[in-house]
Amino acid sequence: MNSSFESPVQTIHHPLLAARKIQLSIKRDDLIHPQISGNKWRKLKFNLDTMQQQGKSELLTFGGAFSNHIHATATAGKLFGFKTHGIIRGPELDEANPTLHYAKQCGMSLHPVNRITYRLRHEQAYLAQLQAQFPNAYILPEGGTNAAALLGCKELAQSLPSCDVIACPTGSGGTLAGLIEGAPQHTKLLGVAVLKQADYLIEEIKLLSNKAKQQQNWQLLCDFHDGGYGKFSDALWQFCQTFSNQHAIPLEPIYSGKMLYAVWQLIEQGYFAEGTHIIAVHTGGLQGLDGLKYRGLID
Repeated sequence: MNSSFESPVQTIHHPLLAARKIQLSIKRDDLIHPQISGNKWRKLKFNLDTMQQQGKSELLTFGGAFSNHIHATATAGKLFGFKTHGIIRGPELDEANPTLHYAKQCGMSLHPVNRITYRLRHEQAYLAQLQAQFPNAYILPEGGTNAAALLGCKELAQSLPSCDVIACPTGSGGTLAGLIEGAPQHTKLLGVAVLKQADYLIEEIKLLSNKAKQQQNWQLLCDFHDGGYGKFSDALWQFCQTFSNQHAIPLEPIYSGKMLYAVWQLIEQGYFAEGTHIIAVHTGGLQGLDGLKYRGLID
């Protein structure tokens, strides 16, 4: 899964930025691939290499009904010709939901489980049981976060031009951990947690990244979740639409939109010193907009 294409960095021009003397750039990882966008491409890249090295011909992973990761994994299976299985947080499977409908069209086998079973997705005994059930499958954690995924996110950090701050949305912690691994020590890294009570991720990130244990140049912001995972206020959705219209950058309110809204509020509050250059990583996930429309949460 090699992409010689490196996504562009787009500079944002706005009166607020001029007034605060802040330079804001967006790393357009949403453009890295039409279906496997952003951090999902980064995380899958080295995992597919590992899968090959282990001689596995199938890939099994986990996700909710509207998961970007499920969408990306199903696409990869179709593109590169391997069987994919999705353990879907259920218990009911709504195959009319655009994410699952798409995954099925790509040939992914969907296995709905109830929430109690889904909670076992990190337990060794349950994973061993799945491995016995699917002997040819390479098992990838929810969100695609593991040691191989970090290599892809480390590469992302190394591809960025020099800056003072790198910001990214944080769900499972893998993208932020990989960025910490790849970024120079003088760069500050800000993760914007997209879920409620995300403080536990700080320890997860330290487990994933040795540098995160040793360095003080990163921070997880836990107050911008806007109601919790998958939730968003009218103000956030309004911001996403306005930003998209002004800068021709599509945003969804679950990940990158939430992160950019947080960065924007911090700029308004004077959080960053004058002259700061911020690169905000657009991690893709735009397929999520179809799911929000499907549920009637946006027009």
